[in-house]
Amino acid sequence: MLKRLLLPVILTMLILGFVNSQDFQEIAAGVAIFLFGMLMLEDGFKLFSGGLLERVLERTTDSLAKSIGFGIVSTTIMQSSSLVSVITISFLSASLITLVAGVGIIFGANIGTTTGAWLVAGFGLKVKISAYALPMLAVSIVLVFQRSKYMRGAGFVLAGLGFLFLGIHHMKEGFEAFKDQFDLTRFAMTGVLGLLVYTFIGAAATVVMQSSHATMVLIITALAAGQVSYENAIALAIGANIGTTVTAIIGALTSNFQGKRLALAHLIFNVVTAGVALIFINQIVWAVDWVSATVGIGDDDYALKLAVFHTIFNVLGVAIMVPLMGRLIGFLERTIAEPEPDVSKPLYLSQAADEFPATMELAMRKEVKHLQDNAIELIAHGLNLHRHEIYASDDIAATVAASTEPLELDIDEVYEARVKTLYSAIVEFATRAGTRNLPKEVVERIYSLWDSANRTVRAVKAVKHMRRNATVYTSRPQGEATDLYNGLRTEIARILVEIHDLDESDTEIRSSLWLDEERVQIERDRRNTTRMIERLIRDQAIGATTATSFLNDSGYAYEAMSDLIEAARVYYIETEGAMAEVERILTLGEDDVEEMSAGAQ
Repeated sequence: MLKRLLLPVILTMLILGFVNSQDFQEIAAGVAIFLFGMLMLEDGFKLFSGGLLERVLERTTDSLAKSIGFGIVSTTIMQSSSLVSVITISFLSASLITLVAGVGIIFGANIGTTTGAWLVAGFGLKVKISAYALPMLAVSIVLVFQRSKYMRGAGFVLAGLGFLFLGIHHMKEGFEAFKDQFDLTRFAMTGVLGLLVYTFIGAAATVVMQSSHATMVLIITALAAGQVSYENAIALAIGANIGTTVTAIIGALTSNFQGKRLALAHLIFNVVTAGVALIFINQIVWAVDWVSATVGIGDDDYALKLAVFHTIFNVLGVAIMVPLMGRLIGFLERTIAEPEPDVSKPLYLSQAADEFPATMELAMRKEVKHLQDNAIELIAHGLNLHRHEIYASDDIAATVAASTEPLELDIDEVYEARVKTLYSAIVEFATRAGTRNLPKEVVERIYSLWDSANRTVRAVKAVKHMRRNATVYTSRPQGEATDLYNGLRTEIARILVEIHDLDESDTEIRSSLWLDEERVQIERDRRNTTRMIERLIRDQAIGATTATSFLNDSGYAYEAMSDLIEAARVYYIETEGAMAEVERILTLGEDDVEEMSAGAQ
C-alpha cells in the first residue's frame, strides 16, 4: 500500500525536477546509476553463494565477536548492508546460524557500511572516478558472458563497482552545477527542530531508495558541493540509519519467526543508536572534531568529517548494545514467541529460504523430514500401531500381535491434511529450485530429496489400501488370516524401527548396507508369498476370498516397505566422502537383489 501511494508522488516530483532543471536530471541519473550498480553487486555476490559464502558464514559466527567481525568484513566487501541483512535473515530462517549470531552480524554490518562513506569522501570526491568506471565496465562485460558462474559473478561485481563510481561522478557533477542555479542551504535549519526534521528526511529518503549507502553518497556529494549544511548532513546521516531498517523488515515479512526477531533487533538497534546520537549530538560532534584534528583532517573538510561522524555514531551504537545483548535476545523471544508448529503446514519452505543455495537445500531437507515424520506416524496408525510402543519393543512381533484395538482414524482425511499438503509444497519448492541459477550438485541433491518425499508418500498410499483388511483380520483372532496380516504388519513395523534407529544414529557411523539386506529379504518374502498362499488354500486353512485379499494387500505392503527403504537411503546416507564411495561400490543393484533373493529360495 505504501509503495502504491509513494510511486505517483515520486514520479511527479521527478517529472517536475526534469522539466525545471537540467542539473537535477544529472543528479537523479547519478542516483539511479548508483542504485543499479548496487543491484549488480548483489547479483554478483549471489553467484558466489552455494559454496564459499555459506561456508564462511557458518564458520565465522560461532561467537558474538566473530559474528560482528563477519558483518563488518562482508559489508565492507559487498558495500551493501541490505544484502548482508537478507543473507542473515535467510540463514537464520534455515537455522544455519543462531539468533545471537544474526544480531551480531547486523551490528557489524552497521559498522561495515561506514566504509562506503569513507570511500566516497576520501576517494570519490578527490579524484575523477569516472576515469576508473569506464574501463571497469568494459572489462566486466567480457566476464559476464563467460560460462563459469564465478567468472560471471566477478563480472557483475566489477560492473557494479563501475556503475557505483559512475553514479557518484554524476551526482557530484550535478550538485556542482546545481548550486549555481539554486542554493539549497536556504532551507537549512538549526537547533533541535533542524535535527528532527532532517533526521526524518534522511529516513524517508532511505526508505524510498532502499539503500542507506545511496543516501549517504547523496548526502556527502551535496555536502561537498555546499548544498547542505554540516549540521543538517549529520541529521540526515542519522535518519539514513533508521530508514535502512525498512529493508530488513521487508525481507522478514516472508521469513519465519526468527527472521522477524532479527528485523525487530535491527530496528531496535538503529532507533536506540539514533536516539543516543540525537541526545548527545554536541558531545559526538566534539569527538568528531577531536578525531579529525588528530588524524589530520581539515576543519573545513566536512565530507570526511561526516564519514568520521558516521563511524563514531555506529561504533557507539554497537558499544552500547553489546553489553545488553542478553536482555535484547530475551525481549525478542518474549515479543515474537516461537509459534506452536502446525504439522499440517510446511514449516521450512518460506520465501526467505529461496535466497541462497545452502538455505534452499537445508529447508528442503528439513521439510522432507517433517513429511517423513507425519507419514511414518500415519503408516503406524493405519496399521493400528503406536510408534512409541514398537520403538521401545524387544519383540516387535509380539507387540504387533497384541495391538488388536482399531484406532479411530480417517486415514484419507489425515493423508490430505498432513501428507499431501506438505508434498505439494515440496514439489512446488523443488520445481522452483530447478528454475533457479543454482549449482548443479545442489539441484541434484534437492531433486534426490524430492524423490525421497515421493517414495514416502507412495508408502502411505500403499498402507491406505491395505488398512481396511488389516483392521478386519487383526482386530479379533481369525486363524491363519490373522497370522498372515500380523506378519505384514510386523515387517512394516520392523522397517519403521530401523528407520527410527537410523535417524537416531550418529551421522559418522551410518551405513546403507543394511538397506540391501532388507531389500533382499523383502524380495524373498514377495516370492514366497504366492507359494505359501497356495499351500494354505490346499490345506483349507484360508478361503479363496481371504487369499485374494491377502495377495493384493501383501503387494501393497511390499511396495510400502521398498519405498520406505529407498526413501531412507536417499535421505540419511551421505553421498560424499571415502565411506560413501565404498558403500556405492558395495551397494546392490536391482539385478543383484533379484539374483540373491532367488538363490535363497
